[in-house]
Amino acid sequence: MEYKKAAEFAAENLKTIYAYSLSRVSNKAEAEELASDIVLNILESAPKIRNDEAFFGYVWAIAANTYKKYLRKKKQAADNTEEAELDSVPDDFDFTEDIERREEIFALRRELSLLSKEYRECTVAYYMDSLSCAEISRKHSISVDMVKYYLFKTRKILKEGIAMEREYGVKSYKPAKFEFITIFSGQYNPEYRNMFNRRLPGNILLSAYYTPMTVRELSVELGVASAYMEDEIALLEKYKLITPLPGGKYQTNLLVLTKDSEDEFIRRALLTTEDYLSRAVKIMRESLDCIRKIGFIGSKNSENRLMWSLFYMLPHYGFQRYREKFCITDDGRDEIYRGATGINYGVDYEPRQDKYSCSAFAGEAGADSEYSASFANFGVLPEKNHVDFNNVLRDIISQIKSDPENAVVAAVDENQKNEILKLLSPALDIMCDLYDFLCNTFTDVVKDQAPKSVHKTAERIVRHLIYHRTVGLVGAAAVDSGELPMPDYDTPAALYFFKK
Repeated sequence: MEYKKAAEFAAENLKTIYAYSLSRVSNKAEAEELASDIVLNILESAPKIRNDEAFFGYVWAIAANTYKKYLRKKKQAADNTEEAELDSVPDDFDFTEDIERREEIFALRRELSLLSKEYRECTVAYYMDSLSCAEISRKHSISVDMVKYYLFKTRKILKEGIAMEREYGVKSYKPAKFEFITIFSGQYNPEYRNMFNRRLPGNILLSAYYTPMTVRELSVELGVASAYMEDEIALLEKYKLITPLPGGKYQTNLLVLTKDSEDEFIRRALLTTEDYLSRAVKIMRESLDCIRKIGFIGSKNSENRLMWSLFYMLPHYGFQRYREKFCITDDGRDEIYRGATGINYGVDYEPRQDKYSCSAFAGEAGADSEYSASFANFGVLPEKNHVDFNNVLRDIISQIKSDPENAVVAAVDENQKNEILKLLSPALDIMCDLYDFLCNTFTDVVKDQAPKSVHKTAERIVRHLIYHRTVGLVGAAAVDSGELPMPDYDTPAALYFFKK
């Protein structure tokens, strides 16, 4: 390529070459130097490039090679500087003393970061900002004697702390999984609902769950300075998720469900739950002829398809009967903020992905202007029998409206639904008893594993959450009982519609 063409290309693309350089070095001066080297190498290489069409590709290969040479030159210069500095160090220089001084400074900074707010502010103001005790007193609205007390105590705390070997907790480098769940009613509050999008608040609650901890202890456990920890604790305290205790300690005021507690609950509940479901599903099957006579859309489907379509009525309305029997109302919720109420709890593990899980369920979900859907994607069912709320529901509703004789699921109006529930009443009584058993079993497990500080609220919270956390268990138990065979078709199974 001609030198003139290469120079024109470099001039036209100078901004691009500079941007390339700036993306690879630390400052503008170095970027300008690198860009100049690249342009120079492009001009020097131009006569060697015979194919003008290949020139553009060669340019960026030249830029990359120039950058590599730049790095090697920079490293060599740094090595030479370091060698010169070493040559200037006296033969009798005490490296040990320098290392020890650095370690002491590091330890001092570490201990300063762990001081609580009052001690830290007075210490920084006195030693680093050079304020007098009287000035600190006026700035922080405390007495001079109290300032002197904080400074005296700080010296003692720092001296003891520097002599200690502190090890950060596991959560400092491996934050635990934490999910905050609220069964919520009332005014929306972004601060409250988004608080646990950050990892720190949840890990504070997990750290102070079993054993009360001070801010200093939490700081060491999580590897976060007290100055930052205090803001998070203040927010948790504001929403009554953590409780201040004597001695400057804090303890979590929230039930946290663990993987061990859920596994133990399923182990205890499983065999008995199968017995309940076996009896309830058997009643549904024995009532099927009478249910068909109601004449709703989908009533002529096969036994297995109709059983699955209506099955979710058992846990859904069985739990409603349980709530009525034991007078479980929204009045039992905690006040959260400004009139809002809720049932709050935490989970410290990933959601289950097995036969006892349920990825989505709804007792009533608006499907279109005319129909609502009731469904459950039981973990025991294969994906082909799950409900895709956005797409599958529209297709099924369209088929129900255009060809009701061949509807693949049931669709009922309010009167037809009530007639079905009346026929299923004995089965709903069994489900009511099942939820009482599940609630008591789960409460026992929680009390066995949770700290005493949450025992008083555990039973009340479990009565509200037991339904939500056992939908998958109920579906698996129905199949395992042998009374509800797996679907032999590829369309959604546990789904029916009703007119609004």
